[in-house]
Amino acid sequence: MHVTSGKGKSQVAVILGSDSDLEMVGGGLKLLEEFGIGYELRILSAHRTPKETAAYVEGLTETGVKVVIAAAGLSAALPGTVAAHTLLPVIGIPVSVGTLGGLDALLSISQMPPGVPVAAVTIGSPGARNAALLAVRILALSDQGLAGKLAAYADKQRESVLAKDQQCRK
Repeated sequence: MHVTSGKGKSQVAVILGSDSDLEMVGGGLKLLEEFGIGYELRILSAHRTPKETAAYVEGLTETGVKVVIAAAGLSAALPGTVAAHTLLPVIGIPVSVGTLGGLDALLSISQMPPGVPVAAVTIGSPGARNAALLAVRILALSDQGLAGKLAAYADKQRESVLAKDQQCRK
């Protein structure tokens, strides 16, 4: 599966270990679209398609992709495998599956050996949204227009919380 969304070239690659993760990452993909960030969506497995995963990731730098988001559950080897094959920033989303509810995936993603960093976000859909926002923050370091959109987004969140605070104090 390959989808490109947003304006211009894809700046973010989103790799899912399974098509069952599509719904979980939906909120994160929507955020990327809201910020006008193009992304590629792929379904590749560290265990079932290791050669294809490595080949895809190794070619990302030449495509203009600047950040990789990888979602996986259980052993969650995908984010680490991706990080082993690129120098691009990699953000890992732990997926809640199995008896441990994603804790196993979170630990796998966060316990990378020195020299192979993966940024781990929270488990599941909130993690997908945070992964997208972290990607936006990384891209905004070199894009003033995007930095402005990010500041406006943060202001909107702040205003929403303050409005709720005002409501509860009435």
